[in-house]
Amino acid sequence: MKPGAAELDRRITELLADPAYAGHPLREALDALWQYTAEQMSRIERVTQLSDAYQSMAHERELGLCDQFDRQLRRLSRIARISDHYQNMMRDLNAALEETSSRDPLTSLLNRRALMEMIKQEVQRASRSGESFVVAMLDVDHFKAVNDQHGHETGDRALVELAGALVQSLREYDLCGRWGGEEFLVLLPNTQPDAAQHVMDRLVGAVRGLAVQASDDVLRLTVSIGMAHHQLGETFSETLSRADQALYLAKQDGRDRVALGFPKR
Repeated sequence: MKPGAAELDRRITELLADPAYAGHPLREALDALWQYTAEQMSRIERVTQLSDAYQSMAHERELGLCDQFDRQLRRLSRIARISDHYQNMMRDLNAALEETSSRDPLTSLLNRRALMEMIKQEVQRASRSGESFVVAMLDVDHFKAVNDQHGHETGDRALVELAGALVQSLREYDLCGRWGGEEFLVLLPNTQPDAAQHVMDRLVGAVRGLAVQASDDVLRLTVSIGMAHHQLGETFSETLSRADQALYLAKQDGRDRVALGFPKR
C-alpha cells in the first residue's frame, strides 16, 4: 500500500533529522529535492489560490452581467410596451383624424370632400362592371326663412333632424352627406332611375313628416331633389352637373318634389 502524503512527509523529515545519515551522499540530494518540492507545492498553492480567486471574480462578474442583462431586458420590455401603447394611440388618433376629416361636424354625415371621393370611386367601378348609379342633390326649401325667423340654432337643429331622416329613409348600401349649407347629396350605387325614384319619394315623405320644435312653434320642412343617372363614359362632374340642373327644375316646378336630369344628346 502506497504511503499517504502526510506519512511520506513524516518519513522524509525523520530521515533528514537522523544523525545516522549525516554525510550520506543521498542526504544532500534528498534535502535539496525536498526543498524544491516544498517550493513547488507552495507555488502550486499560490496558483490555486489565484485561480480560485479569479474564478470567484469571474463568477461574480458573470452574475453581475446577468443582472445587468436582466435589468436591460426589463427596461427594453417597458420601452416596448410604451412604444406599443404609443403606436396604438397614434393609430387611434389617425383613424379619428381621418374620420373627422371626412365627416360634417354638424350632422356627422359625410362631408363634400368624402362624397366627391366616393363618387369618383363609383365612376371607376361603373366603368369596370357596367353597373351604373344615381346621384341625387337635395336642397331644403326656403331654408333662409327658417334661419331668419327662428335663428341659426333652430336652423342647425333642423338640419340635424333632417340628416337623421335621410339616413333612416335610405337603403343600407346607399350613401348620403352634407354637400354644403342646406344642400345634401345622396349616392345610390348600382341603381336604375325607377328604383331611385321610389327611394327619393320615400325620402321626400319622411322630410314632410318631420316636426322640428322652434320655441312655441313647430317647424315643418320640405326638400327639392334633382336626380341624375350616371352614363358610362361620363365624368363625375358631368353627372353632378345634371343632378344640379334637375334640382333647379324641381325648384321651378314648385319645390317639395323630385326631378330627373336627362343625359345630353
